[in-house]
Amino acid sequence: MAWTVEFSGKAQKQYARLPEKIRLIVAALTAELETEGPSQPEWRHFGKLKGSTDCYHCHLKTGRPTYVACWQVLDRKIELMEVYYVGSHENAPY
Repeated sequence: MAWTVEFSGKAQKQYARLPEKIRLIVAALTAELETEGPSQPEWRHFGKLKGSTDCYHCHLKTGRPTYVACWQVLDRKIELMEVYYVGSHENAPY
């Protein structure tokens, strides 16, 4: 069964403001999250966020500016997760 990936309202607005190249990378990450689940060790700087249960992040683009995505598992039983941040590393919520 595939995972369901949703974007929070804030993340949807952030996504709309991203450059086209970064949006394509976010789409690729979303597709992998749907098929493989929340753990994505092959993505750059992937990691579980400290102090949080089932919250993860990875870098979408390195260099300047660096873009990141953050997501959390809402329900493992029904395989539901939410992307709650996509944007620059400077403003990331960690």
